[in-house]
Amino acid sequence: MKEIKVEHLARVEGHGAITVEVDGRKVKDVKFEVLEGPRLFETITLGKTPAENLSVVPRICAICTLSHRYASLRGLEKCLDIKIPEKTHWMRELMLAGEAIESHSLHVYLLALPDLLGYPNAVAMVTKYADSVVQGLTLKKFGNSIMELCSARATHGENPIIGGFGKFPTNEKLYAIADQAKTLIPYAEGVIDILGNMQYPTFFEKETVFACCNPPDNQYGLVSDEIILSDGKKFSCEDYTKITNERVVPHSFAKRSLYKNSPFSVGSLARVNNLGDRLQERAGDAYEKYKNARWKKNPVYNNLAQAIELLYALEQVPVYVEKLVELKDPPIVKPKRQSGKGTGAVEAPRGTLYHSYEVKDGRMAKVDIITPTAQNYEDIEKYLRLAAEYMVSEGRKDDDVRFQLEVIARAYDPCISCSAHLVKLVRK
Repeated sequence: MKEIKVEHLARVEGHGAITVEVDGRKVKDVKFEVLEGPRLFETITLGKTPAENLSVVPRICAICTLSHRYASLRGLEKCLDIKIPEKTHWMRELMLAGEAIESHSLHVYLLALPDLLGYPNAVAMVTKYADSVVQGLTLKKFGNSIMELCSARATHGENPIIGGFGKFPTNEKLYAIADQAKTLIPYAEGVIDILGNMQYPTFFEKETVFACCNPPDNQYGLVSDEIILSDGKKFSCEDYTKITNERVVPHSFAKRSLYKNSPFSVGSLARVNNLGDRLQERAGDAYEKYKNARWKKNPVYNNLAQAIELLYALEQVPVYVEKLVELKDPPIVKPKRQSGKGTGAVEAPRGTLYHSYEVKDGRMAKVDIITPTAQNYEDIEKYLRLAAEYMVSEGRKDDDVRFQLEVIARAYDPCISCSAHLVKLVRK
C-alpha cells in the first residue's frame, strides 16, 4: 500500500491537501482534506446586534467579502422587515459584479491558466503570455476599484449597511467605471477563446447535479430568493437545508453537503448550465459558441464558465450605472421590527452562499452560514476519485496523477478558509 499525496494544494485560498491510497493498480481511498482549523464564526455574533453581525461575518473571507455582506444583508433585512429602495438594490448588484470581476479574473488568468497552458505559475507564463498576465492583473484591479467605490474599501468595506448605504458614489465616478468596463470587454473575450478552444481530458467525466439561485423574470443573475437545480426542482432559499444537509467526515475540518445522498455542484459552471440560455449580448454569444454536453460532466469547464461570467459582469456594469445615475440617493430604511427569521442567498463567485438568521429583541439568536466550497467538497472528491482510479489503473506516474488531481480541485476555485468556519470540534 502506498500514498500519492498533494501535501499543499497550491493556487487556492486556504490550506488543503489530497491523499490517494493505492494498492497495486487499485485505488482504495481518495481524500480531499481541509487542514484549516475551525473558526466558529457562527457563534461569534450570538447575542450581538444585527449591525455588529454584519461587520463580523464578511471577515470569513477577504475575497468574497461583499458576497458575504450581501447575503448577510438579505437575511438580516428579512428578519427586521426592511424593504430596500431601488437605488440600494442596484448599488448592491454593482458591488457584486465588481467582486465577480475581481475574483474570476484572479482565478482564470493567474491560477487556472498556468495549469492549462503547462506552466508552474503565472510568473512563468510571462515569456509567452505576457498579454494575458497583464490583462488578468488589469481586470483584477478594475474589479477591486468597483468594490472600493461601493463599499469604501476593496476589502471588508463598511459602506453597505442594513437598510441602504452610508454614502452613494457621485455620477461622475459611476460613469467613469462604466466607460472603463466597456474598454475591458475584449480582454474577457480573448480569454474565453483561449479556454474555449482547449482540449480537456475525458476520462473522469460523469454527470452531476447543479444548483444555483434562480433570478426572476427569466434573467441571468447572482441574487434570488429561489433556488433551481438541474434536475428541474425549485425551492425557496428559506428551505436551503433541503440541499445542504451538512455532515462531518473524519479527514476534514469542513462540513460536507449532499443532495438526495449524492454530490452536487455550485459555482459558475452550475449557473451557466442552469441559466446559460438567459445570457444576452456578447456573453450570450460566447455561451452559444462554446456550450456543449461535456459541461454537465467535466468540472474543468468551470474555468471557461468563469470567463463567460467575467464577460457578463463587465457588460452589466454600464447597465447598472445607467439605472443608478437616474435615481436619487435614498435615506437609510429603518427596521419595522426587532425580532424575526430570514435567509439570504446570493451567488458568490464560487457558488451559492446562504446566511440564515434569527433575531430576538434586537440581538442575534441564530446564525447559520453555508458556503459554496462546503457544498462542493463531495463533488470535488467524486471527480478526484474518478481521475485517480483511471490513472492508477493505467499505470500513470505519480507526478502525473498529482498534477491532474490539482487541476480538477483548482478548477472549482475552492475557498478553503471560508468552508472551515462551519465545524465545531469536540474531543472526547
